[in-house]
This record gives sequence, C-alpha cells and structure tokens, in this order.
Amino acid sequence: MSEETDLSDVSRRYEEIRSHINQYLVGKDQLIELMAIALLSEGHILIQGVPGTAKTTIAKAFAKILGYTFSRVQCAVDTQPADILGIRVYDQATGEFVLRKGPIFSNILLIDELNRLNPRTQSAFIEVMSERQVTIEGETHPLPSPFFVMATQNPYEFEGTFPLIEAQKDRFMYSFISEYLNSDDELEVLRRLDSGRLNWDTYSAGLDKLTHDADIVRLRQEIESVHIEERVSRYIRDLVIATRQNGDIGLGASTRASIAFYRGSKVVAALKGRTFVTPDDVREIAFNVLHHRLILRREAEIAGITLDAVIRGIIGSVEVP
Repeated sequence: MSEETDLSDVSRRYEEIRSHINQYLVGKDQLIELMAIALLSEGHILIQGVPGTAKTTIAKAFAKILGYTFSRVQCAVDTQPADILGIRVYDQATGEFVLRKGPIFSNILLIDELNRLNPRTQSAFIEVMSERQVTIEGETHPLPSPFFVMATQNPYEFEGTFPLIEAQKDRFMYSFISEYLNSDDELEVLRRLDSGRLNWDTYSAGLDKLTHDADIVRLRQEIESVHIEERVSRYIRDLVIATRQNGDIGLGASTRASIAFYRGSKVVAALKGRTFVTPDDVREIAFNVLHHRLILRREAEIAGITLDAVIRGIIGSVEVP
C-alpha cells in the first residue's frame, strides 16, 4: 500500500466516523475533529463550557463506533483516588487481596467536572495521563491501549470547585471551549426530536463498528509518515517561545505544547489527505494547544486584556521562517 493510499484511508475513516456521529448530533464538527486529532496523536482533551452541550454523547459515540470500552466519572468534592483508579479488596474465597479495577481501566474515559476533584485526587491523574499506567499500593498496572481521557470543567460555577493543577492541565494535549448551538442548529435539534431521531438507544443500536481495536494503532503508524519540513518545525518552536516572551503572559507554554503542535499538525494534514504539514495546519490547532497552558499576568487582566486576544496576537506576529 502506498503512502498516498494510507493517508487517504485516514481521511476516509475520519469522514465515516464524522458522518455517523452527525446522524445524531448537530453542530459539533469542531469537537468531533479535535477528538479524532487527539485519538490519533495519543493525546487527551480538556473541555470548558456550559452543561448540556453533548460532550458525554460524543465520547460515547466514539467508543461505540470504534468498539472501545467507555467509562464516565461524575466528579465531586469527596471523590477519592480509589474511586477512579481502583482498590485492592480482600477475597474471602481465596484468602488473598485482589484488585477491583476502577473506571480508569477503559479505552475512552470521560471525567465530568474535573475541577470538582480535590487536589489529592486530581494528582492521581498525572501518572495515568502521561505514562498510561496506574500504581495502586506499590503495584503498577498498564492501562488499555488506546487510552484517551476527555475531561470537562464548568468555568461558571465556583462553589465546591478547585483550580486545576498546572502540571495536570499541561498533560492535556488539547483544550476546547464548548459553546451553545446557534439558532439554526438549535431548531434542527427540535426537528430531530420531533421525528424521533434523538433516541440514544435506537441510534446506538444502529452504530456498526467501523473498525476494530488495532485500527487506531495502524492509522497512527500511517500518520507517522507525514513529513514536517524544518521551517515548519522552526515555526512551531517560534510560536511556543513567543508565549514565554510575551509581556502579558505570566506562564508560557511548555515543551509539551511543541510536541502537541508537532503531533497534532501531522494528523490535521493526514485528515486532509496530505503527506506534508503546512503552517496553516499548525495555526489550525493553535488555540487548542495553547489556551489551557497560558496564564495572563495580573496586570494584563486588570487592563482588560483577554487570553484569546493575546493568542491571536502571537499567531499574527510570528512569521514562518
């Protein structure tokens, strides 16, 4: 199979998935694409936005279509690490302690309202997200492959919430701002409801597996063949360094941002059927890579400067070498 055919297969698989999900959901193309990018670049997604914007449904649909296991955790202030990772319990029949696995042992894991977890429980995800393994009572257990975390947080409620640990936020390869539907899409939802097309049980029962577990791994290998020229790599570097030198930013992007740009832009090119990355591919995911990693200086916030405006300014000012 030629390289061109391989990348055509990546694009075709994505279009099949997007088409199947859009049979049920409305106006979610951007999030669907970012989830595909994250899955294919071995990353995780942090979603900020109001409730009721179909985040859970998209994650469940991806798992159903791909034939992967799915778990959901509803976070609360009193959620403990063992509630998510698992715990060793005594088995009276065998007289031994056995591991009762938590929901973390899934291919696709949805962590709903991550910022309701206390810092101790939040820190339990650091090893999980970067090393794809769990250590419970000194014993290390590998997680299923592929392993993908989609976490949400509601930025409009502050009671009973905790700021996300910076080390944890940095381990999310991408972030996404989930917003309400526009008026046309809102009306389309009502039309589908009226016609019975928004019945999840009926929809999920009709989802045929488009692939099997090994396919994502194979597609990732094919995407590795996408070429990034030296000048595009320097452009990625310059974007990241610009965040560290900007006077309005107190905390710039880490090297993980460079890696996210590199991997993600390869996937963007592959989804478009190309064997090479362009600067436009890099810019396409710039907000998703940078938004959750940057912290404005207090003086900039007081002056009314927004993070979005700063990121736009960086993208506009950094030239391609």
